[in-house]
Amino acid sequence: MAERRYGTQAAPTETTIRSGDWEFRDLENEVFTRVLFVDVDLTETLAGGTTFEECSFRGVRFNCAVLTDSAFVNCTFTRCAFFDATFSGCKLTGSMFDGNTFGALKVTGGDWSFAGFPGADLRGSKFTGVRMREVDFTGARLEKAELRDCDLSASWFHQAELAECDLRGSDLNVLNLDTARFRSAIIDPAQAAAVAGAFGFDVR
Repeated sequence: MAERRYGTQAAPTETTIRSGDWEFRDLENEVFTRVLFVDVDLTETLAGGTTFEECSFRGVRFNCAVLTDSAFVNCTFTRCAFFDATFSGCKLTGSMFDGNTFGALKVTGGDWSFAGFPGADLRGSKFTGVRMREVDFTGARLEKAELRDCDLSASWFHQAELAECDLRGSDLNVLNLDTARFRSAIIDPAQAAAVAGAFGFDVR
């Protein structure tokens, strides 16, 4: 299990849902608190306004799920699948991801601050207009991913792979240019000036 940033421990769960077949189930405005979901199939689930607080997900399949204006606050995701999942306007503050698959994940808007993706394979994932303050991307693979117009304030990118990652519109001041690998990453002219300044160039 990857450690949460600052060593914060996950909250203990109080109830368990195991191997429930929730495929195609719509979750509208439901609330789950400190629930452990084990091997539950949420494939193609539609969730609108649903709240999961301090829940744990183990081996849960979110493939092709569409999650809108929902919240996963201080949740833990372990060995879950997010292939082609869509999060729109969702809140995932303080959530931790460990050993998950994210192929073609799409995130638009919302707040993912304080989330943890250490060592995550996020290649090809798309984050657009997302608040991602103090997110842990340590050792994450972000090749050909998109982090467009995101607030990345105080996020960690130590040893992250950012080759061909589209970073346009996002704040690059958080990148440690000595440790993050960003060959052929895509940036805009204003960001290019910021990067040049970080390397000590006098941009005029």
